[in-house]
Amino acid sequence: MRKVIMWNLVTLDGFFEGPKSWEIDWHDYVWGEELERLSLEQSKSIGMLLFGRVTYQGMAGFWPSQKGEIAEFMNEVPKVVFSRTLSKADWNNTKLVRDHAEEEIIRLKKQPGKDLFIFGSANLSSTLTRAGLIDEYRLCVAPVVLASFFGTSPMDRSDVSAYVPGVAGQPAGLRSDVLSRGGTSASIPASQVLGRSRCRRPGSRVHPRFHPWPFGLR
Repeated sequence: MRKVIMWNLVTLDGFFEGPKSWEIDWHDYVWGEELERLSLEQSKSIGMLLFGRVTYQGMAGFWPSQKGEIAEFMNEVPKVVFSRTLSKADWNNTKLVRDHAEEEIIRLKKQPGKDLFIFGSANLSSTLTRAGLIDEYRLCVAPVVLASFFGTSPMDRSDVSAYVPGVAGQPAGLRSDVLSRGGTSASIPASQVLGRSRCRRPGSRVHPRFHPWPFGLR
């Protein structure tokens, strides 16, 4: 059975974007040649991308005009967007699903092939987390704190922690972990999580605002 894997960049205090939608200039703190190489390596295990409407519209408005290996992958890989309000999905190789997201994900997981990845997509990620359908959370942490801009701490809100038991807020060590539903972790060598970033350990709390680009922007 294929896995559903959520991959995103987060701040130290658990945010995925700034106060405004798509406010992700803080990605510059971690983006570079080595993280780009890690992203390309990860893309080899991606059989399909899953999006909510907001993330899909941002991606579809950006990638078709881009060039290079990442753009080629993004434009050609099979994609599914879950939305009740979109009338059509024009981005190449995209299927629009209007209802019953959980049922569709279960069906897709049973199909042969490479894993299913979620980039961004706050509402979809939250829905699938509550349904226990996300198998791994791959979170790279940027050395940025955004809570003061929101006037609140995201650590008080968490969907992920309900499925990933452990010590909340435990700092990353020399190895960077992939969070797996049920508390099992599969480690990624720290040398692959580069610059000043780290992936979160099991138990870390995550604010449900998921709207970054999949590989960052320069």
